[in-house]
Amino acid sequence: MSCLKERFDRLRAAYPAEMASSLVLPLLHLMQREKGHLTESDALHIADYLGVPAMQVKEALTWYTMFHRKPVGRHVIKVCRNIACSLMGAERLLGHLAAKLGIGEGETTADGRFTLLAVECLAACGTAPAMQVNDTYHEGLTEEKIDRILEELP
Repeated sequence: MSCLKERFDRLRAAYPAEMASSLVLPLLHLMQREKGHLTESDALHIADYLGVPAMQVKEALTWYTMFHRKPVGRHVIKVCRNIACSLMGAERLLGHLAAKLGIGEGETTADGRFTLLAVECLAACGTAPAMQVNDTYHEGLTEEKIDRILEELP
């Protein structure tokens, strides 16, 4: 964790001292980018660093689906399954991805390249169906478009 301390300190300097609890989400994101996934120990470390109740950090870690609590692949594919995406074929596309990657929802390929997740909302109702690959959003999906996206990933 010491490698992150300098980055934590820089981020903390950007916030007023009395706003330490506002750093919970940014620090969880920063730590996840560094480690790939987060553990309860990581939550305790952040709580100790900020001087906030451990439960506050654990709640954020367990509530938000953007945080991974177990190892994930190099490319995390999140398919929106909310109402607009579902009406536009999200389940079919999720099935296409599962078949193409040879894994089910919530699983990671044996080579550690892909993790496939279904999520509740990617805020793309007007351009549904949508998926997110790592930090990049893709909308108006078709099976062919998904195949092209996967082919372009390293």
